[in-house]
Amino acid sequence: MKKVFHAVLMAGLLAVVFSSCKSSKSAQAATAKSEKKSVKGTWVLNNISFEGVPKTARITTVFNNIPYKCLEGSVWTLPNATANGTYAITSGETGCSPVTQNIVWSTYDRDGIVYFQFKELLSGVKAKNTPDGYRVELTSVDNNSMTWRAPVNIDGQTAYINYSLSRR
Repeated sequence: MKKVFHAVLMAGLLAVVFSSCKSSKSAQAATAKSEKKSVKGTWVLNNISFEGVPKTARITTVFNNIPYKCLEGSVWTLPNATANGTYAITSGETGCSPVTQNIVWSTYDRDGIVYFQFKELLSGVKAKNTPDGYRVELTSVDNNSMTWRAPVNIDGQTAYINYSLSRR
C-alpha cells in the first residue's frame, strides 16, 4: 500500500513539474507576442548611448555602418497591419544623407528575453534572401518610450549600445 501511495505521489509531483514548465513556455511566447503589439507605431530614436565602452575605444557606426549621430532623430515606422516598416534618417549632421529604408521587423523571445529584430529590404530582394539582419534586446516598452540594448565586443569585453526611442 505504501508503494502505491508513493507512486501516486511521485506521479502527481511530476505532473505539477511538467505543467509548470509548459505554462512558463506559453507565458514567454505570450510575452513576445504582447511586446510586438506594444512596439507597433511610429517612434523617434532620440539618443544612442554607450555602456561599458573603454575610453580608448571609439564607436562611430551602428547597424549597416550608419554613423550613429545620423541615426539619432530617425523615425521608425512599425505599422499595425504588417511586419513591414521603415526607418527614415533626416539628420543634417555632416556626413549624413537623408534616406528612408524599408525593413521587415518582428519580436523574438529567447530564454525569456524579448528581442526586436529587423532586416533591411533592398529593392527587388525578399527578406528571406537577405542574409544580414539585426537583433537588439527590447529592454523596455510602454505607451511613450522604448529602449533597445545591443551587446558589442570590444577588446574581448562586452559593452552595450543603448537606443532610446519615444512614441511619436
